[in-house]
Amino acid sequence: MNSLFSTAFLADLAIVAVASLCTILVRALPFVLFGRSGTPGRGVLYLGRVLPPAVMAILVVYCLKSTSFSAVTGYLPQLVAVAVVVALHLWRRNTLLSIAGGTAVYMILLRLL
Repeated sequence: MNSLFSTAFLADLAIVAVASLCTILVRALPFVLFGRSGTPGRGVLYLGRVLPPAVMAILVVYCLKSTSFSAVTGYLPQLVAVAVVVALHLWRRNTLLSIAGGTAVYMILLRLL
């Protein structure tokens, strides 16, 4: 059977249509949530305040869950890197600097120990 549109073409067309619909919905979502005023509600402000520390705590637990305390080389790089992240963040309040500094210290300690 020779059809006008192949199955691959229809699949590609469906992918483009779904991606376009998702883009339109994501762009319209702020107007739906906040209206035309642009002022977020109390719930959004609350989530904006509590989610960043919660996400960071989850990431710390995930990164340290497999730490082995049987040898110094198993836990020292991770604990020093965590201390560097905390110190940098308390000093400069810059998340990118804190993460980059902690990662650099961790990678250096992995190579040295």
